Amino acid sequence: MSDTPVIGVLALQGDVREHLIALASADALARPIRRPEELAEVDGLVIPGGESTTMSKLAVLFGMLEPLRERVRAGMPVYGTCAGMILLADKILDPRSGQETVGGIDMIVRRNAFGRQNESFEAAVEVTGIDGGPVEGVFIRAPWVESVGAQAHVVAEHGGHIVAVRQGNALATSFHPELTGDHRVHALFVDMVRAVR
Repeated sequence: MSDTPVIGVLALQGDVREHLIALASADALARPIRRPEELAEVDGLVIPGGESTTMSKLAVLFGMLEPLRERVRAGMPVYGTCAGMILLADKILDPRSGQETVGGIDMIVRRNAFGRQNESFEAAVEVTGIDGGPVEGVFIRAPWVESVGAQAHVVAEHGGHIVAVRQGNALATSFHPELTGDHRVHALFVDMVRAVR
């Protein structure tokens, strides 16, 4: 078996291309995923940023929501950024009507917590488990985590708010590391995938 993990990027909506590039530079074989049969062929999955309500509805429409839940429950490594973090939360504080999550991390998230699109910003974020100094994070209508359960571990905070969480094989960040050219968070995720293959 090759040591190169196959990692999908959920390609229903959002910044898919940037994640594919970041994963490839972290020595993974990256491919876009839209259908359950494609999901069955990957070792891990990234759920990108985008619009969480739209992604939730598209996941239902494409028949992906239940297969995603099953794979995550079965231990498939998964990494969610921004909207992806919201989809990995077991609970959303202020969900839109009909909005569902994949779940997998025992946390409560608040959508758009850092403000609207025009309040987007970049910040240096210290992430536990990543060497070489802070990661540059891009926050775009980003959520934050209100609280975590006993199984979830906070791995980064910014401005007194939780912005990165890990629980078992699941990782989530409020920010977009794929937009910065710093691929250390993706490298961490690729290592998580390798560890369970």
